[in-house]
Amino acid sequence: MKSLKQTFSADLLAGMVVFLVALPLCLGIAVASGAPPFAGIISGIIGGIIVGVLSKSNVSVTGPAAGLIAIILVAVTDLGYETFLAAVMIAGLIQLVLGLAKAGGISSYFPTSVIEGMLVAIGIIIIKKELPHAIGYDLEHEGDFFSYQLLKEDEGFFGELIHSLNFAHTGAIIVAVVSIAIIIAFNKVPALKKIKAIPGALVAVLAGILLNEVFKIAAPQWIIANEHLVILPTASSVADFFSQFQTPSFAGFTNPQVWVVGLTIAIVASIETLLCLEAGDKMDPQKRYSSANAELRAQGIGNMLSGLIGGLPMTSVIVRTTANINAGAKTKWSAIFHGIFLLLAVVAIPGLLNKIPMASLAAILIMIGLRLASPKVFKHIWHSGKHQFIPFIITVIAVVFTDLLKGVGIGLVVSIFYILAGNMKLAYFFRKEKHHEGETIHIDLAQEVSFLNKAAIKQTLGALPENSTVIVNAANTVYIDHDVLELLRDFVNYGSKDKNINITLMNFKDAYKMGEFTHVHSEKD
Repeated sequence: MKSLKQTFSADLLAGMVVFLVALPLCLGIAVASGAPPFAGIISGIIGGIIVGVLSKSNVSVTGPAAGLIAIILVAVTDLGYETFLAAVMIAGLIQLVLGLAKAGGISSYFPTSVIEGMLVAIGIIIIKKELPHAIGYDLEHEGDFFSYQLLKEDEGFFGELIHSLNFAHTGAIIVAVVSIAIIIAFNKVPALKKIKAIPGALVAVLAGILLNEVFKIAAPQWIIANEHLVILPTASSVADFFSQFQTPSFAGFTNPQVWVVGLTIAIVASIETLLCLEAGDKMDPQKRYSSANAELRAQGIGNMLSGLIGGLPMTSVIVRTTANINAGAKTKWSAIFHGIFLLLAVVAIPGLLNKIPMASLAAILIMIGLRLASPKVFKHIWHSGKHQFIPFIITVIAVVFTDLLKGVGIGLVVSIFYILAGNMKLAYFFRKEKHHEGETIHIDLAQEVSFLNKAAIKQTLGALPENSTVIVNAANTVYIDHDVLELLRDFVNYGSKDKNINITLMNFKDAYKMGEFTHVHSEKD
């Protein structure tokens, strides 16, 4: 484990990049959820500092999540914001209990093809959602930089993107193109790649601010208006700052509806967190593993504290995690630094941050999306075979056209289907040997032979040629299902006699009641 001194510079700069990505996300998700904008900042600060300290993940970043917007919006409308905060605390308590009960292991059961499909889909979603911001059309979704909710009933998948071309702004396009060029240069140009102390994303943001200031002097028609810049709440005094915090209505803890909302948030937030944690570990260049149970405990404490002081519920979020990894994060200190930067920003420099063009931040996210949805990923999964590629591509399509949880659920169902199909085909190894006495067929049973394999074995036994010699070997088998044993028993006692097949069962355990096989030569090693 490297010391903080060895990784400080890389983590500090990665934290700065994540902060720049997280800032509009925190604000936009809060607005879209029907909550005060400052509530998103509270969630981001706690997610960065508190959850960052408690988490054992080296790359995961926590904050308000777009996947919870629909739940929060309905809950805030029905309950009121202060009562809703009680539900956030309940959700955190449930997550803490789940972590203590070691329920985080469920994340290990998500197939790689589904996780890869989820990441690619998120990359496509990022690109689709950020292109309008990159050309200056973000008035309708002010600050909402990422959402799983893609479809609009009246516009379709590409409708919003096409519609946004009607509002394209030259200044925003110039800023986006220059920002993308800077990021590419820092990734491709050898001389710039060596400059580890300054990430390309940070340079892109500074360039965006500078370009807009130049527009104000030299090209007023290209000026990017305030509604297309980051919008951070500002406080005129200390009292005004602390007035933005809220406390929950403790009467809500006696309301059954509040508990239902809390349970719903806990389940959705926990699943999203575990998915993102698994995905983050796969993207980690050092291939380190995170503790899912520790993450649930950290998220639970973070959500209880967030609800206590007026913040939104939070999860581990893939966009910020990906930005963190791409920015060169080495340890969890990068996530902590991003939380510290959020805190300092709202206290000290809201005016400067409000000069950042949304187009610059859109450029950063588009480049992240392109990396996630790289053609290399499709090529790699394609070469892994159809049992990997089909669940992968269905997960991509399902996540893009529904949402994260539904899409992953569909991908899991398809993946399980192929696992079962593969299991049915791999119940045994089949080979033939020819010698002077005729043909001998060897059937070596696999480690586990379940009822799912019955149809394949039955078909094989029925296709055996007459007058052949068959050896069924269970040397490597730990478990044989009762239905399969019945099938073998019937074939030995009846089917083999009809075809004059000489069958030998080898290495079958006594527990399988071999005595009931009456017309068989049984051998044991």
